[in-house]
Amino acid sequence: MVAIAILAAGRGTRMKSDLPKVLHGMGGRSLVEWVLSSVEDIHPVRRLVVVGYRHELVMETLSDSQSENPNLPALEFVEQREQLGTGHAVQQLLPHLKGFEGDLLILNGDVPLLRPQTLKLLLQTHQKNRNAATILTAQLPDPKGYGRVFRTDQNLLQQIVEDRDCTPTQKQNHRINAGVYCFRWADLARVLPQLTTNNDQKEYYLTDAVNYMKPVMAVDVEDYQEILGINDRKQLADAYTILQSRIKDEWMRKGITLVDPSSITIDDTVELEPDVVIEPQTHLRGKTAIGAGSRIGPGSLIENSQIGRNVTVLYSVVTDSFIAEGSRIGPYAHLRGHVKTGSHCRIGNFVELKNTKLGDRTNVAHLSYLGDTTAGNQVNIGAGTITANYDGVKKHPTHIGDRSKTGSNSVLVAPVTIGQDVNIAAGSTITEDVPNDCLAIARARQVIKPGWRLKPKSDQKSTDN
Repeated sequence: MVAIAILAAGRGTRMKSDLPKVLHGMGGRSLVEWVLSSVEDIHPVRRLVVVGYRHELVMETLSDSQSENPNLPALEFVEQREQLGTGHAVQQLLPHLKGFEGDLLILNGDVPLLRPQTLKLLLQTHQKNRNAATILTAQLPDPKGYGRVFRTDQNLLQQIVEDRDCTPTQKQNHRINAGVYCFRWADLARVLPQLTTNNDQKEYYLTDAVNYMKPVMAVDVEDYQEILGINDRKQLADAYTILQSRIKDEWMRKGITLVDPSSITIDDTVELEPDVVIEPQTHLRGKTAIGAGSRIGPGSLIENSQIGRNVTVLYSVVTDSFIAEGSRIGPYAHLRGHVKTGSHCRIGNFVELKNTKLGDRTNVAHLSYLGDTTAGNQVNIGAGTITANYDGVKKHPTHIGDRSKTGSNSVLVAPVTIGQDVNIAAGSTITEDVPNDCLAIARARQVIKPGWRLKPKSDQKSTDN
C-alpha cells in the first residue's frame, strides 16, 4: 500500500512571477502535473499535495486537471502556512496520515522529468529490502554545491555530507541526493517530531530524518537529468529541451518522420500514427491526434485537433477542429472554433473557417471566410466569398446544400439557406433563402455610358494639348 506526497508549497521567487512555481507550464502540463503523471503507474491509494503560496489557485488548477482521471484517488490538499523546510512540509502530513499503514513516496513539485520506471525501481527496492527509507541518488558530472551521498557496496546509506563540509577527497564523490524519498510511514511518523532547526537556514530538513532510521538504501537514477529541479526560467527552458528530446526520439523510433527535429515541438499529449511526416517549424499541442500518412507543415500549428489519414496541412493553424482523411489545408489557412471537414476537402490560400462543418469533397480554395456555416457535399466556394454571420448582437447560421457554387466575391448575409445545386453569380450579396436548382444574381446591373468623362472645373485650365 503506497501513498504519495508532493511538496508544492513554495512560491519560487527566482521565477520572477506571481504564479506559483509548480504551476508554470512545460509541454502542455504544469510542473506539478508532470510529477503527478509520473506516479500513476504506481497506483497509489492516497495522493496528497502540500500547498502554501497561493494555495487556492494550486488547488483549483489541480482539481480541474485531475477530473480527467476519475480512476485515480482524489487529491488531498495539505496546507503549509509557513515554509520552514522540507521536514516541516512533511510534518504537516502527520494528522492526515494518522493510522496509515504503508509506504510514503515523497516528491518535489518542481522536478518534472522523473520517469515512471525510475520511481517504480525506487519503490521495488524499498519494499523488497524492507527498508525504513530509500532515497534516490544521482551521479552528476558537476556536483558542486550539492551534498554528497556515501553508501556501502550493498547500497546501504552511510552518510550525507553537505558540499561545504566535504573534504577534498569526499568531493571526488559525484553521487548527490535527488530529493526523492520512499519511507515506511510508521517509522517516519515517529521520527518527524524529533527534527530541529539547528542549522544555518533555521529550517527542518527531511534529510535529518534519515539519520534516525535503519536500514536506509540509496538507489542511483540511470539518467541524472531526471532529477533536475526548476528554480528559474533558464532551468525551465532547459528542462523543456530535455522533454522535447525524449518525446521526439520516441516518436521517431515508432515510425514518425521529423524532418528537422530541432525546429519542431510536440506535446506529450499528442498521438501520431505511423508514416506521419512532420515538417520543420511545426508545433503540435494539446490533445491532438494525426492519422497515418499525413504530412504536417512546414510552418504549421495544430492544437487540440484530430487530423485524419493522408491529410496535408501547409503553413496553417488548426485549433479545436476535425479534418477528415485526404483533405488539403493551406497554405495560410486558419481553422478554429470546432471546424469539421468531410473527406477530401480543399481549404486553400488565406481561408478562415470558424465553427463550420463541410461535407465530403467540398472546396474553399482561396480568400474566403466561413463562420457558423454548414455546407454539404461537393460544394465549391468561390474566391472572396464570405458569410456575414454577425449582426452586431449575435451570430447567425448559413446553410449551403450539396453541389452548390458561389461566385467570386459573394456575400451570404446570415441567417440564410442556400439549396442544393444552386449557382450564385459573382459579386452577389444574398440576403434571402435560395431554393434548389437556381441561379441567384443579387447585384446592380452594369451600366456603360459611351464617351463619358469628367468635365474640368471652369477655373481649371485644361492640360490637354
